Amino acid sequence: MTRDPLAHAVETLSPDDARRLALEMFIVGYEGTHLPDPYAHWLREGLGGVILFKRNLEFDADGGIDTAALAAHTESIFAASEQCPWLPAPIFSAVDQEGGLVARLRKPFTILPPMRTLGEHGDEALIAAVGRQLARECLASGFNLDFTPVLDVDTNPANPIIGNRSFSRDPEHVAHLAGVLLDALQAEGVLGCGKHFPGHGDTNADSHLELPVLNHDLARLKAIELLPFARLAKRLPMVMTAHVLFKALDAMWPATVSPQILRPLLREYCGFDGVIVSDDLEMHGIAQVLEPAEAVRRGIEAGCDNFLVCRRQDTLESALEGATNVLLGKDGPEQKARAVASIARVRRLRARLVRPHPTAAGIDAVLHDSTTRELRLALEAL
Repeated sequence: MTRDPLAHAVETLSPDDARRLALEMFIVGYEGTHLPDPYAHWLREGLGGVILFKRNLEFDADGGIDTAALAAHTESIFAASEQCPWLPAPIFSAVDQEGGLVARLRKPFTILPPMRTLGEHGDEALIAAVGRQLARECLASGFNLDFTPVLDVDTNPANPIIGNRSFSRDPEHVAHLAGVLLDALQAEGVLGCGKHFPGHGDTNADSHLELPVLNHDLARLKAIELLPFARLAKRLPMVMTAHVLFKALDAMWPATVSPQILRPLLREYCGFDGVIVSDDLEMHGIAQVLEPAEAVRRGIEAGCDNFLVCRRQDTLESALEGATNVLLGKDGPEQKARAVASIARVRRLRARLVRPHPTAAGIDAVLHDSTTRELRLALEAL
């Protein structure tokens, strides 16, 4: 098959075409330090992207990341994806590289401080240099999407998951400094993603482990949590949802799957027209509430364009089934039209992606050049 299934989506799709289109709605992770065969097959069939974690990296005798193995791994992902005949644009090759505790690329990569440290220091030129360095190291390693910046406003000192990942407890400060980082990152060719909408900063629970609940009203959300997203809406290519229940807006469903939150607040109030990606569907904050297929179905209805499934093959299979059924029209023509529009939006963003060409030599050149040395010296002086 060489035809583009999306070109025929207004017709009655075959199950195979619907599944191929469904694959475009996912960025996935897996176990192991090499691309597993089933995932290579899905990439050849149109899978939208891959995210790597520490568990996917190999390490040398000194505990540093094996850069040759990393480059070979990410190159194998692109090589498999480029066998898909109807999708010439690069896939999303993603990583969580924020700085501080959330940084998958460590020694010999640049060890960055938490964003709170940079925010308190307040040196915008240094923050821009950090954004450029993130992009340089990501691209050299084979990543074209970095899930940063964090736009959460850390108004709760007891928050177990955001904390010093946030630039500040002041929403204006968060918006401004996150914008500096974002612009520098994207100027070097790596796309950013603002997270976690509509705000995870004032929670008492970790959505990896349970469903956090917030009781703020809409006026408070607009004044604090939503402000950074609204300020940066026109500059962000992608926004990640939070698995958080905002009772004043939707007493039943977390933000990721809430029609009362994503479209009214992110699309309309904030004016965001990029790709909305869910946080990982395997996190307990959503997995304890909905099975994967139902989470995807409700996510599409709410306004999600793309879904993260970061580890398990069986979870991905279930999630794919949910998206496939939507594209087959089993939830009605309006729901199918939403999914088709989401895929078109994802494709438009993919057209902006850089196709990296990772090599160990390329990584080492970035890690040892004068720009890197100067930045590391500046960070040591903080």
